Amino acid sequence: MNILGIVLEDDTLVTASGQDFREAVRLAEVRTALTVDLMEMLGSPLPRSKERTLRRCEYTVHGTFRNISTSKYFFSEELNVHRDSRDNNTHTPFEFSEANIKRLSAIIQNYPEGFQRSAMSAAMDIVQRQIGWVPISAMHKVAEVLSIPRMRVYEWATFYSMVKRRYRGKFNVKVCVTTPCMLRGADVILQMVEESTLCCTGGVSADGMFGVDIVQCQGACVNAPVIVVDDDYYEDVNECDVHNIIQTLKSGRIPPWGPQSDRFAAEPITGITTLIEEPPPPGFGIQPALFSPV
Repeated sequence: MNILGIVLEDDTLVTASGQDFREAVRLAEVRTALTVDLMEMLGSPLPRSKERTLRRCEYTVHGTFRNISTSKYFFSEELNVHRDSRDNNTHTPFEFSEANIKRLSAIIQNYPEGFQRSAMSAAMDIVQRQIGWVPISAMHKVAEVLSIPRMRVYEWATFYSMVKRRYRGKFNVKVCVTTPCMLRGADVILQMVEESTLCCTGGVSADGMFGVDIVQCQGACVNAPVIVVDDDYYEDVNECDVHNIIQTLKSGRIPPWGPQSDRFAAEPITGITTLIEEPPPPGFGIQPALFSPV
């Protein structure tokens, strides 16, 4: 049963339970609301001397109160179990190219006999680079080449979010929405990406060219906001940059990656502030008696 704890102005702790807490709370007296479950989790048991139970009855609802602020829940759009579809089933054609099977064989040779599964990450990466995603038939092929049970491949594919278990377009555009990028306008960047690609987040454009996803930290926080297209990072982007990047991809060219501003790599946006002087010579700061020139 859910219990709502309310601290009134006189520090009296009141608890109420029921399906509709609004029937049991006089909001004019309320200043802060906490759940009893949260208090117990934090190790703060309810003081019985200040506890009394409210019966469910009708009250006039008026006044204001402050709720606990929580982050939005995000759920993966991917199922951890496979469901056959027209494009993704055990009969979906897949074979390693001649060049890729040679690459994978060379990688497998790096591991002792019986430990071929250590090459699984490399095998899955090769599959994804060859066709752009990893269907169930490709997972079966990886299991066959590495001589391991299919379940081991399923476990790997469903654990790592980098594995695309459904087609994500010719260009997979990923928009970082973690705190640094969000503070720098990631929501506006995401909206511009959707408008430029004509594709909603989590979907694929009608022409199959673009797939748009939101991702967490991409490790380029100092260059926020950041979007990633396949393996290429585009940093310090604004709405105009996003439009130019997408239009360049549509024309069949690859736009220059890296910071889209004038700064180099991750240097401060105001310019270099350290290591701007000539370094001191050998022996700097050492007592003359301890220093012997070469």
